[in-house]
Amino acid sequence: MLHYKLHVKNSASHYLYIDLHISGISTQTTEVNLPAWRPGRYELGNFSKNIKKFEAFDVNDKPLEFKKTDKDTWLVESGGKKEIKVTYAYYAADLNAGSTYGDDKIMYANPCNCMMYVTGLEGKEHKVTLDVPDTYYIATSLKKEGKTLIAENFDELADSPFIASQHILTQKFKVKDIDFYLHFSGECSPNEESLERDFTKFIEEQIGFFGGIHFKEYHFLFHILPQKFHHGVEHTKNTVIAFGPAYHLMHEGVYNEFLGLCCHEFFHTWNIKTIRPAEMHPYNYSKENYARTGFVYEGVTTYYGDQLLLTSGVFNQQTWEKAFEERITKHLHSFGRFNLSVGDSSFDNWLDGYTPGAPYRKTNIYDEGCLVAFMLDVQILKHSKHKNSLQKVLKDLYDKFYKNNKGYAEEDFTNLCSEAAGYRLDDFFDKYVYGLEPYEPLLKECFAYLGLELEKHHAHTFYERYLGLKAVEHAHHKKITMIAPHSPAWKAGLSMNDEIFAINGYTLKNDFQHWLTYFHAKEGKCMLTVMNQSHLREVEMPLDHKGDFFYTYKIVYKENVSAEEKANFERWKKSFR
Repeated sequence: MLHYKLHVKNSASHYLYIDLHISGISTQTTEVNLPAWRPGRYELGNFSKNIKKFEAFDVNDKPLEFKKTDKDTWLVESGGKKEIKVTYAYYAADLNAGSTYGDDKIMYANPCNCMMYVTGLEGKEHKVTLDVPDTYYIATSLKKEGKTLIAENFDELADSPFIASQHILTQKFKVKDIDFYLHFSGECSPNEESLERDFTKFIEEQIGFFGGIHFKEYHFLFHILPQKFHHGVEHTKNTVIAFGPAYHLMHEGVYNEFLGLCCHEFFHTWNIKTIRPAEMHPYNYSKENYARTGFVYEGVTTYYGDQLLLTSGVFNQQTWEKAFEERITKHLHSFGRFNLSVGDSSFDNWLDGYTPGAPYRKTNIYDEGCLVAFMLDVQILKHSKHKNSLQKVLKDLYDKFYKNNKGYAEEDFTNLCSEAAGYRLDDFFDKYVYGLEPYEPLLKECFAYLGLELEKHHAHTFYERYLGLKAVEHAHHKKITMIAPHSPAWKAGLSMNDEIFAINGYTLKNDFQHWLTYFHAKEGKCMLTVMNQSHLREVEMPLDHKGDFFYTYKIVYKENVSAEEKANFERWKKSFR
């Protein structure tokens, strides 16, 4: 058995001190490991960089020799002793949905990044005792005995974050005889009536979608933050969501975003936590678990995270359209789509999937995968004459793979899609998943099948539409965040992260757009004063109209929509019922 004891000595230092008591040892040496990554974020986290002062002792507190054998592994000379103790401190200063954090008000831990496991004892019972005040409430999906949490094995522990604090608001309700808990940590005023109504709707929809439940209770753990924030991490019986700003939580636009995130993470309890790629079955916590199916576990989840809010009645048609339009816009503004497929970007997600990375290198598995899922859904509906949809594929994965305790391979997913369609979809996957075929023609075709069309809109700003650059306000001037290849900005020699300070000698005061339109009408060109890495330079920029960059699409009803197309749309909305 492994028994962890956690406490915070000095809240200002943000170190979480962990004593790990290990019993049941049967070897001369004991290998202690810290995971290198956490499921839910498919890149190396290298959490051992947060470890301070690893030590090992016998039951009499006599120090034991040890050595570090790689970045995440310590080999302790236990000398045949059946019980030893390991101690270390973990730096816990970040508060997000996948981190560990400790101060004088809260102890929050994701065991997968701060709790070590012992080679050969992963299947044994793991206990965690928290040294926190008696006034603290502990929010967790683990079994609780006072201040002690109990996991059947390390996999369950790693999958079960917890929050301990005096200031947690908890709401409980039942759906399908399952207990659901909403735990709110942070300053906020949640509307319980609205939350229970909307959560019940999308929870019922998802349970009906898969036709099966693999948990007896489920916990939503919320960090509600004062600033704008959007981050969620999935687990089998719980999810952690960091979201803000707190003061707008129940305001319509922000609340819809909150619901979208919650529905997305809940869908993951099936799609990736139980329906798992073969490469992650079981998890190997010590290294990358490469897979090209990120478009399935993140893209399909993104698609259904919004679509099931529509079909359950939480979102209306306009709200769903707005969310989907954002996916299309992100796709259009990602020039990496010309260079790396969504399948290969899934594999490379382990490199830089959560940062901008090298410009134009890769695509986004969430947004591109969402569009792939939509197109697949419509193709399956169309070819099967509405007998099946993408839902059947997910349901088959749940029944045939999860229930048989195995992971699925790429070809399993593609074959199940073809079976559901009654038509081989190899060409679809070759072009849109593993190839670089443009999505727009097929997207338009799919929308037309549903009686909808994509209406093209120009970018709102002069510099986006005509110069081909995107920028944000930065201390009254502009900082370039994206440049369209072969655009006037690209040809003029502007670069991402350039800061534009002045135009024709006039210092910018959050008025770049106004000066551009003024000099466009007056001179047809301008001189920009630009800084990058402390170097100033002058860049001549033509302002004549030579292109149309960063356009967007809006989903609208076709003018002469047919009765059949209307019926197709209604069948698409209700395809899995």
